[in-house]
Amino acid sequence: MITRSQCKSKGSFFERLPFEVFDMILRRLSVLEISVFSMVSKAMSGYIVDHISTLAWTKRMIPQNFHHSRFPNDKQSTYQHYKALGLLFKRCTLLLPTKDRLKFIYTKFSKIPCFMMQCRPSAASCLGFSSYGVFLQTLIAGWNELECHRVFIFLCDFTNLPRKIEIVVNGKPGASRYLELQIRQFCRQVLLDPWSSRKECVFWLTRILKPWPMVSQARLLFILYGPLLPDGSLGWQQLTSSVLSSSALSDLAKAVLLLHTDLELKDWSTNTILAILEEIRVLPQVWHVENVARLLVLCGTTLCYSVLANKAHNGRLFEISRLLVYLILVCEKDGYSMSWVVTLVQQVCKVFTAAADKWSFIQSLENMFSEVTMEIYEASLAGNPQEDFESFQTLCTILGSSAHFHTEILHMFLKE
Repeated sequence: MITRSQCKSKGSFFERLPFEVFDMILRRLSVLEISVFSMVSKAMSGYIVDHISTLAWTKRMIPQNFHHSRFPNDKQSTYQHYKALGLLFKRCTLLLPTKDRLKFIYTKFSKIPCFMMQCRPSAASCLGFSSYGVFLQTLIAGWNELECHRVFIFLCDFTNLPRKIEIVVNGKPGASRYLELQIRQFCRQVLLDPWSSRKECVFWLTRILKPWPMVSQARLLFILYGPLLPDGSLGWQQLTSSVLSSSALSDLAKAVLLLHTDLELKDWSTNTILAILEEIRVLPQVWHVENVARLLVLCGTTLCYSVLANKAHNGRLFEISRLLVYLILVCEKDGYSMSWVVTLVQQVCKVFTAAADKWSFIQSLENMFSEVTMEIYEASLAGNPQEDFESFQTLCTILGSSAHFHTEILHMFLKE
C-alpha cells in the first residue's frame, strides 16, 4: 500500500496515513471543516483539492436539486451549504492564480444546468441562481476590482451572457420573455442582490451595463429592475396603459440612483442618466405621465430637478407643466409633502431669466391644471363602472392636490 510518507519522508501525521484512510477521514468531515483543514499546509491543500475533485465527492456534496424546496428551512440550509462551499473553494485554491482558481471552479459547476443558464426560468421556486450568488459572494469577498472584473469575464464566457443580452436588447420588448426573465434572475440573484455594500452593487451593475450603447443600457436597466406581472414576466405594456404603485417602480428608481449618486462613476454623469431616463420612459412606448412622475419622485429631489431644468433650458414648457401637474398629483396620492413640489416649482422658475418667460411658465402650469382635470373628468364619463369609480377618485384627488398646492404657494408668499 502506498503511503504519503513514501512521497515525502518527513511529513505530518496525516501525510503518513494511507490514502484510503485519509479519504475516510475527509468523508466524515463537513464542508466547513474541510475548508479549515485545507489551510493547515500547502501539501494538505493539494490533497484536499484532489479529494474534492472526485466524482463521488461532487455528487455527494454539490447538490443540484434546486426546484423542489417547499420549506424555509430547506432554503436556508441550501444557502448555508453553498456559503460553506464558497469558503472551501476560496481556501483550498488560495495559492492558485485567479485564472486557475476559476478554471477549477468551472470543472465543478459546469454540469449544473441552473448555473449555466440552461434551465427554463421557473419563477420563485428555483434556488439555483441565489445559491450560486451566495457561493460567489463568499468566494470573492475581499478580492480587488481587477480580480472581480476577471470573474465577470469568466461568468460571461461561462454562461454566454453577452449573447443572451444582445438578443433581448435588440429584439422587440417582451418577444423573448423567458430569456428576459432568465437574464434578470441571473444578474440580480448571482451578481447584484447578494451584496449589501452599495459600492459592490455599483461595481457589478456597471460591469453589466458598460459594454452596451445608451439605448441598450436603458432597455437592460428595465429588464433587470422593471415591474413584473403576476406570472413573473416583465410588465412592458403596464407602464403605457395603466398607473403603477410606488412599490412597482421602486427597484428601477433605486438602480437609477445607484448610478447617479456615485461620484466615482465618470461614465455615468447627470446628463447620461437624464438621457437614459428619457429612453426608459418610452419603453416600449411613451409611459403614462403619472408613472414618469412617480419614478421621478422616487429618484429624489436632485434628479427630479435636473429633469425639469433640462426641459426648461430647452423651452419645453408643455412637458414641464404636464409633468409638474402629475408630480403634484403623485404627492397628493402617495402622501408626500406639497411644500416639496412648491420648492421644486420655485427652483424651475429661476431657470428662466426673463420675466416674460417666468410668466409664460406660470400660465402654462395653471392652464395644464385645467387641461388635466378636464381629461380626467371626460375619462370618468366614458369608462365602464370600475373605470368610472377610479377616474372619479382621481378627479377628486387632482382637485384636492390643486387646492393644497395653491394653498402652499399662497402661504409661502404671505410669509415673505
